[in-house]
Amino acid sequence: MPSPASGTYRTAALAPPPPTLLDLSVIIVNYNVREFLEQALRSLERARGTLAMEIFVVDNNSVDGSVERVREAFPDVHLIANRENVGFGRANNQAIRQARGRYLLILNPDTIVQEDTLQTLVRFMDEHPDAGAVGCKILNPDGRFAPESRRAFPTPATAFYRITGLSRLFPRSPVFGRYNLTYLPIDQVAEVDALSGSCMLVRQAALWWSREAWEAAGPAAGSSDPPPDPPMNGAGLFDEDFFMYGEDLDWCYRIQRAGWKVYYTPETQIIHYKGESTKKGELRYVRLFYGAMLLFTEKHLENRYSRLMAWALRGSILLRAGLGVAARVLRRSAGPLLDAALVYAAVVAVGLARSLPAGAWPAPLFYLSVAPVYALGTVAGVAAAGGYRRRARYRLRPALVGTTVGLLVVAAASFFVRDIAFSRLVVLGSYPVALGLLLGRRLLQRRPAGRTGRDRRAVLVGSVAEAERLHQLLAGRPAPPFTLIGLLTPEPPPDTAPDVAPDVAPDVAPDPPPVLPVLGTLHQVRDVVRLRQIDDVIFAADGLPNHRIIGLIQQLHDLPVQVRILAPGREHLIGKASIDDLSVPGLVEAEAAVGTPRNPAARRAFEVALALPGLLLYPAVALAARLGGPASRAATLAARLRQLPDVLAGRRALVGYHPDTDPPPPAGSPLQPGVFSVAESIPPPRLEPDVQHAYAFYSTHASASLDWTVILRALRQALHRPARGPA
Repeated sequence: MPSPASGTYRTAALAPPPPTLLDLSVIIVNYNVREFLEQALRSLERARGTLAMEIFVVDNNSVDGSVERVREAFPDVHLIANRENVGFGRANNQAIRQARGRYLLILNPDTIVQEDTLQTLVRFMDEHPDAGAVGCKILNPDGRFAPESRRAFPTPATAFYRITGLSRLFPRSPVFGRYNLTYLPIDQVAEVDALSGSCMLVRQAALWWSREAWEAAGPAAGSSDPPPDPPMNGAGLFDEDFFMYGEDLDWCYRIQRAGWKVYYTPETQIIHYKGESTKKGELRYVRLFYGAMLLFTEKHLENRYSRLMAWALRGSILLRAGLGVAARVLRRSAGPLLDAALVYAAVVAVGLARSLPAGAWPAPLFYLSVAPVYALGTVAGVAAAGGYRRRARYRLRPALVGTTVGLLVVAAASFFVRDIAFSRLVVLGSYPVALGLLLGRRLLQRRPAGRTGRDRRAVLVGSVAEAERLHQLLAGRPAPPFTLIGLLTPEPPPDTAPDVAPDVAPDVAPDPPPVLPVLGTLHQVRDVVRLRQIDDVIFAADGLPNHRIIGLIQQLHDLPVQVRILAPGREHLIGKASIDDLSVPGLVEAEAAVGTPRNPAARRAFEVALALPGLLLYPAVALAARLGGPASRAATLAARLRQLPDVLAGRRALVGYHPDTDPPPPAGSPLQPGVFSVAESIPPPRLEPDVQHAYAFYSTHASASLDWTVILRALRQALHRPARGPA
């Protein structure tokens, strides 16, 4: 049998292995996921146990400070910092050539391992000398089993069943459920075709094993039977022709061709956040993933089947890739298409409102020229303002820019095309309607996905100290991602402790009560989440074992909650699809606090757009206030609306501070006296340091969406107390 390392592919050549002085070498390839990497390294520290272990981090030219963070916080880690992104396989090979462990753990940076994971996998390999690789149970961030924990090779039959959906319809069938082995119990040890490269333990000897070394290994521990037949060749290192994706499949294939077995064991488990450095919705993902599948097919499968079957397999892969591209295009086009439809509908509605009272219908040219040109101009303006980028899809300023561009485009066209000049009034009247629809769509879509549209409710699972730290981080943010309502502790709640006899004076002063209520203990987390309608569960990694966190996450897998992890000593929360940075600027010099100035024209346009409808509402609200009395909610709202003429005149900001009741902002701050106060948007008690932090945060993050959040929170709180009129 020819060596798997031969051929036209850039599989790393076989070479004598380095001396194996350690039990385990962990290899992590990182690319712009610093927070996830730090969390993974800390979980490895907890899982080290008695193993003689080394850790390699190969960074593929990250720009998020990953290299600096590893050097600062993990000086014992072997760091390889590449000056370009060399791909997953090549980066792993760089570390494999230096690794001294008997076993190599290929691990993704966006993972968390249990405290027993490393020792369990090493023990499994020691007890199975015929094993070349082993993988464990992989869980999604919500606690569900990840089917890629074990896989079969993509033969024409398995590809057909997967493309046609038969594998989903009949997951328990050994025939149709072959690709992800869904017919096997997830708690059963099994020999499989392939494992996930996110967590795969490989016997280093399998890469370059010789017959002499095999015979010297002797029988398995506790067995008098001779070892099985030796492999004839080493499997080699990663094939560097696979830039990303598919290299784990290829490696498992070559390990088996070299005479070794590949196992899956459910004895331990990890959490995998799945592809944070390369999102599956990106076109680059589609190209890399399905390109890797084609390369694997060309390399290993085409010679095993007839030409017709091989082409059918390639065709199914290309079909799946085409469907992936089409799905991505539809997702990316949904925003522009919806905006265009809303603007078109606004223009048509205004045109009908103008024409129907006179007993006429708009000319057909109106539907084919004015309305679509207005819609296309608006979409082009939103796109030019960056409104369809991933991180700007819910910002309000691009909508204002887009509708203004649409207005100008159609207005300019009406001067040159006489046939559409009759609709200039319609174009002007359509502007506020279209703007309102686009702003409303963004405000509705950016609302957190809570159960009832209210503020998201969260609990922290961990120590009182971590709960207080998270509370302080949230206190200085005008727009926190959730409201922390309590915590669940590993210990019993304080009020269950035995009382001290009244005639016995304690030796030490009692601890102060926690800043948040203790809602229960760890074993009650599911009931607390269900009964109190919790939206977010934050696990404090400091002091809480990873195996306990993973077990609790599994208990919550069927509830509509988002699970996040608070990193020890850090100011960010790691979730399934995002990282929330809770750090806020401190009390700094005015120049530093101001940061990047907000566009004055955009701010002014936003204030005017909200102030004008507010003034139209004022007569009705003032009448309700007169009927309800000075303590009514209508009176509270009327006191705010009464100040809107000052906003239009530029004498007062829509969002700022209340001079009579709020601490003054630092000298040089851009904050002005306002109708709505930044301080009103933070939860009570509003201590002065928290208010100053909120001022600094607002000064450096001011935007239309943040203004809207401040206004909603201020109104929500103001309408639940007696009216007052800030100066």
